[in-house]
Amino acid sequence: MAKNKTIQTEVNVIDFINSYVDNEQKKIDSNNLIELMEKWSGFKPKMWGPTIIGFGSYHYKYKSGHEGDAPLLGFSPRKGQFSLYIYSKTDKSDELLKDFGKFKMGKACIYVKKLADIDISILEKLCIETIGYLNKHHECACRS
Repeated sequence: MAKNKTIQTEVNVIDFINSYVDNEQKKIDSNNLIELMEKWSGFKPKMWGPTIIGFGSYHYKYKSGHEGDAPLLGFSPRKGQFSLYIYSKTDKSDELLKDFGKFKMGKACIYVKKLADIDISILEKLCIETIGYLNKHHECACRS
């Protein structure tokens, strides 16, 4: 079975942002996302793979037998846009997206150019909905 590439690392998150992000507004937005996701998740930021900043973790296992760990919430400050790993396919999440702002939906993430393009209160609700979904359906670090 293939080994997971997106695993938690010991790379310092702030060092990563300072070396990887070359746009000042994206650095500000990255630091804001760290502050918000840490508050909402209750977990400190950790690097997952080379470019994902994640908070907490959960264990998944597919019917195929493939399994691994992933962050509860996360984002990557990619060159063109942020990749937000905050979405679970629920009716509530789909409803929240209607008022989220300017974004594109990917297979496993939401793409936004900058935080000013989205409603932060909706971002919070999406994050909380995702943590609840993952807690209910997976072995999750969010359980007390």
